[in-house]
Amino acid sequence: MADWYEKLTFYFPEIEMKIKGQMEQLFLDKDGIYKRDEGIDYVLIYLEKEDFIFIDYILITGSNRGKGAGSRLIDRLKRKGKPIILEVEPINSQDPDSKKRVRFYEKNGFKMARSITYQRMHIVTNELNEMDIYYWSPEKISENWIFAKMKETYIQVHTYKAKDIYGKEMQHVSEVLYLNKNILRRAE
Repeated sequence: MADWYEKLTFYFPEIEMKIKGQMEQLFLDKDGIYKRDEGIDYVLIYLEKEDFIFIDYILITGSNRGKGAGSRLIDRLKRKGKPIILEVEPINSQDPDSKKRVRFYEKNGFKMARSITYQRMHIVTNELNEMDIYYWSPEKISENWIFAKMKETYIQVHTYKAKDIYGKEMQHVSEVLYLNKNILRRAE
């Protein structure tokens, strides 16, 4: 049986993956706020802060998809009563699963933060990785607040010990996350 990391790398493209060593370091160093929850049919990796949750990876294994397991995991996190933020690949006609993923999150009450742009060069593959930011909240929150929490997540999770692990620094947060204030005004 594959371990949690093998399951993730089988499903997620390399451009979206951290190396196992970085993730293991996060589990060790982040005082229990970077968490792994796994079962036979799922892997859930997330950051839980006092005021929000960031889902880094959520995977329901092949034949178990479409049976409600993903929604049950999301509901379990929702019961914590905190906003939930995550990154989702934009819909791509070459990848039919991309539309299914977006529909899954929308069905579970997530909305796209339309004013936030997230683009970074993958530290290993050096490919451009563009993601949409989605969120769910039990109360009304602003995209400005989501933007601040994404910046915090990028610094605390995505770039964590990058120099030690990858041998080079990752892009600065100001080069990766952008807030389009014109779209923000229309959204709020």
